[in-house]
Amino acid sequence: MSATFAAPATGKTSILMAVCLAALVLPLSFSGGAVATPAIGGDLGGSPTALNWITNAFMLTFGSSLMAAGALADQFGRRRLFMTGIIAFAVLSLGLSLAPSILILDLLRGGQGFAAAAALAGGTAALAQEFEGHARTRAFSFLGTTFGVGLAFGPLLAGFLIGMSGWRAIFLSGTLIGALSVLLTARTMRESRDPDAVGLDWPGAVTFTATLTLFTYGVIEAPEIGWGHPIVLSALLGAAVMLAAFIRVETRAARPMLDLSLFRYPRFVGVQVLPIATCYCYVVLLVLLPLRFIGVGGLSAFDAGLLLIALSAPMLIVPLVASHLVRWVSAGVLSGAGLLLAALGLFWLGRIDPAANGTAVILPMLLIGIGTGFPWGLMDGLSVSVVPRERAGMATGIFSTTRVAGEGIALAIVNAILAGLTKARLAALVPPGDGDAGAAAQRLAMGDVHGASELLPGLTAPQLRESYAVAFQHLSLVLIAVTAVSALVILALLRQPTPETGEAGEEAFVEK
Repeated sequence: MSATFAAPATGKTSILMAVCLAALVLPLSFSGGAVATPAIGGDLGGSPTALNWITNAFMLTFGSSLMAAGALADQFGRRRLFMTGIIAFAVLSLGLSLAPSILILDLLRGGQGFAAAAALAGGTAALAQEFEGHARTRAFSFLGTTFGVGLAFGPLLAGFLIGMSGWRAIFLSGTLIGALSVLLTARTMRESRDPDAVGLDWPGAVTFTATLTLFTYGVIEAPEIGWGHPIVLSALLGAAVMLAAFIRVETRAARPMLDLSLFRYPRFVGVQVLPIATCYCYVVLLVLLPLRFIGVGGLSAFDAGLLLIALSAPMLIVPLVASHLVRWVSAGVLSGAGLLLAALGLFWLGRIDPAANGTAVILPMLLIGIGTGFPWGLMDGLSVSVVPRERAGMATGIFSTTRVAGEGIALAIVNAILAGLTKARLAALVPPGDGDAGAAAQRLAMGDVHGASELLPGLTAPQLRESYAVAFQHLSLVLIAVTAVSALVILALLRQPTPETGEAGEEAFVEK
């Protein structure tokens, strides 16, 4: 049994509120940073690759350290890790608000990702100890809704802060919210740990982090220096070697960070597919669309944030609806149907002029948000049903790693595809030797029409926007394919209702 203490009902509510407040700042940091990227570039300068790292550095360290953080939570205590993570997050946010260069900002964003991983792993594992059965499902659904609030209003808040005080105020807000969460947590959260925890699987943690780092670095650098460049090839080859080493280490470890044997069970695989699917139909749009609205569409940061509410506002309602509907309809059917609805919205969005705004883009974004909201509201609860409560740190660590690491990889891949498609379109319009189509494509993919125009003076702004529109339309087909295939896989693997799991959670899961 886990070493924990029962909290009264009011105490459990306070714990839930404290963790949700901390969880609120994570999507605020993610989506707000995406809106701030053009303003940061205008202030601190930097190449498209350096600006990409504003988001990717955070996502990379966040995703690569979540499993390790889950193991540390089990060993040293969920409350201790949560407190350490949220304090570090607040301090690093303060540092980000004072960053003097793009390099320092990128490095601090990487550190912020490690802190966020500790806060999320400790907080979610603590919730799994406090709640059981339907109460646990409702608690994690509420947590998912909190993430939705951050995603829905993060771009709007970022746009407002940029307009009022500049981009540095975005990171300062993270300091304030983090400090408030610390005050609440110090009064409410009780310590718990897994008495059978034997320490961190350091070889597994190192090889896993190296795999993600090398792969992400190679994909981000490829559009600028070429896929055949020795640096890119070395990074991708190194990622493959580290992945093989990670699998070998985990299959031989007595207490692995990631129990690979779980992937033999269809329901476990289905749960991991859920966050991967939402990466490609939803999360990547939170980064791509602000750049599109501000850079290509010419909107202000505030107006872009206001427009993005159509994409994220359904996260305030749909996850709660899904948590109620799951009593009558299986999670797999709800999730699969939602993803197919999101794929339809992607098809619609891909055929709209990038310079358009208003109803033209609100309706397809609303459809995407509604469709994504169904799996979004269910997958957190499903993730803790695959192992007993004593291994809550591993359960949340595995799922959260799949989610966040998948988001980082998806962002790198999608940005590379968009830049490649844009380059191909520009190369067809520009005579050989007349400007640098590759560098211009990088700028245009980041929404920098002016920078692309300086590199390709022979093309007009309408031609550049048309090139971006064609590239985005082709990219939407890739996103649709990933989303639709994921929906079919989820319908096949999670179509049966999820059994209630308590101490025998693993056995109930395996029987499926």
